[in-house]
Amino acid sequence: MLRFDWGGGGGALAGGGRAAGPPPPHGYAADVVDVCEELDLRQAVFVGHSVSAMVGVLAAQAAPERIGAHVMVTPSPCYIDDEGYRGGFSTEDIDELLASLEANYLGWSSAMAPVIMGNPERPELGQELTNSFCATDPDIARVFARTTFLTDSREDLKAVSVPTLVLECEQDAIAPREVGAYVHAAIPASRLVTLDATGHCPQLSAPRATAEAILGFLESLR
Repeated sequence: MLRFDWGGGGGALAGGGRAAGPPPPHGYAADVVDVCEELDLRQAVFVGHSVSAMVGVLAAQAAPERIGAHVMVTPSPCYIDDEGYRGGFSTEDIDELLASLEANYLGWSSAMAPVIMGNPERPELGQELTNSFCATDPDIARVFARTTFLTDSREDLKAVSVPTLVLECEQDAIAPREVGAYVHAAIPASRLVTLDATGHCPQLSAPRATAEAILGFLESLR
């Protein structure tokens, strides 16, 4: 298993070619391809959370020999509501969210992290996510937030032909269940699993259930 951080997040240095390379989300997808090529990974299973699942889709388009399956944890191809599509937010909601982030990133992190995490009866989870946000370079966070909330990858889902696991939560304020159903319907070779969990980060709030679902999917690939 290989785990990595996007440039400017976690333990990764800021930059990473972002200024010189293609803009996000394709720039992040290029990073994935670079990692796969550096390690000569072939037919890897890409596990992506939230918008990172869509980055995996773009990476697979760019280098299909490198990625042989997807695990999408609470994915969303588009966060903005559209005709016949519920993404969870109106355009006005997203505009206000991004304006708040631009005005006061640390304040935004403290207010938004508990909403994203859900599970208000377990405040330590929201605090863990807040700490992660606050450890991220604010300039990088602004770019990533705009990538997350303004990208529309719905058309890209149609190109996914490899086995795909779509994990959703019973309650998710960021990616409602209509989104999971949409992703599942758009990818013929997909399996939709609804976890008995709340929030947008089941890998933190329900790690055992998340791991069991992923392991079951991996077994099916053998």
